[in-house]
Amino acid sequence: MAYNEIEQRGTPDFPFAYFHLDSTHPRYNMAAHWHSEIEIIRVIDGGMNMTLNNKPHTLKVGDVAFINRETVHQGTPCDCVYECVVFHGEFLYSEAFDCLSLVKNITDGEWTVNEYFPKDSGKSYAALCRIFEVVLSDLPSRKFSVIAAFYNFFACVLEEKQYACNFGSKEQSSDKNLIRLKKILTYLRENFDKPITLASLAKAVNRSPKYIGSFFKNMTGKTPMEYLNEYRIEKATRKLRTTDMSVTDIAFSCGFSDLSYFIKTFKRINGVSPGKYRDA
Repeated sequence: MAYNEIEQRGTPDFPFAYFHLDSTHPRYNMAAHWHSEIEIIRVIDGGMNMTLNNKPHTLKVGDVAFINRETVHQGTPCDCVYECVVFHGEFLYSEAFDCLSLVKNITDGEWTVNEYFPKDSGKSYAALCRIFEVVLSDLPSRKFSVIAAFYNFFACVLEEKQYACNFGSKEQSSDKNLIRLKKILTYLRENFDKPITLASLAKAVNRSPKYIGSFFKNMTGKTPMEYLNEYRIEKATRKLRTTDMSVTDIAFSCGFSDLSYFIKTFKRINGVSPGKYRDA
C-alpha cells in the first residue's frame, strides 16, 4: 500500500508512545489516516466523534476506542481532552506459543479486537485503563508493567469474547472502498504542498470528479478539498511550533497560494490567527 502514517514510536526495543492532546496540540483534530501500529484512545474530558473504517462511534468521558492496525480512522473532538497510546504489536511477542499465536493473529489482522469500550463496561475496559496508568509510570519496572498490562488486556478480551475472527471474512482490510479511500488519502497527503484541484485528484486516481467528490464525502464526511485544507493546516501548525519560518513562508510551503485565505482557514480551524497561535 502507498502512503500511510509512518513515524518512529518510542525506541526500537520499546516501540510504544503516549500522547496527551487538548485543543492546543497540532494534531488535536484527527484527520483520516491509518498506520500499521495499534492505537488506543481514551476520552478524559468532553467527547469525540470517531469513524473507524467508515463506522461511526461517539466517545464520551471515560470511553475507550481500540484501533486495530490498518484501520482508517478519524476523529472530531467536541471540547475534548483525550489521550492515546500507539505501539507495534510485535513488541509483545512471547516464546509461549499460545501467547505468540494470539498476538500474531491480532497484529496480522486475522483477528480484530472490538473497537468500542464504554466506561466501566467490564474487565476488558478496566484492563485498558490499566495500560494508561502504567505507561505514565516512571518506575524502573515500567516496561515490564506495560507488557504485563497488555497481556492482561488480551486475556480479558479472550475471556469476554471481545474480538472477531476474520478468516475468510469479506469485511477484511481488502475491502475495495477502503483500498480506494487509502489511495485518495495517499495522493492528498503526499502532494499537499502542491496545487491540487478536484479534477487533478480525480485524474490521479482514475475516477471522475463527481464520483470522487461523492465517494470521499460518503466515506469521511468531508469533501476532498475540506480534508486537504485541514491537513495543510495541521502541517502549518507543526511548523509554527517547531520552526522560525515566517507565516507567509509556512503558508506557501503547505500548499496555500493566498496568504489571506491561509490565515482565514487557520483561524476557522484553530480559533486564533497563526501569529497568536505561535505566541501562545
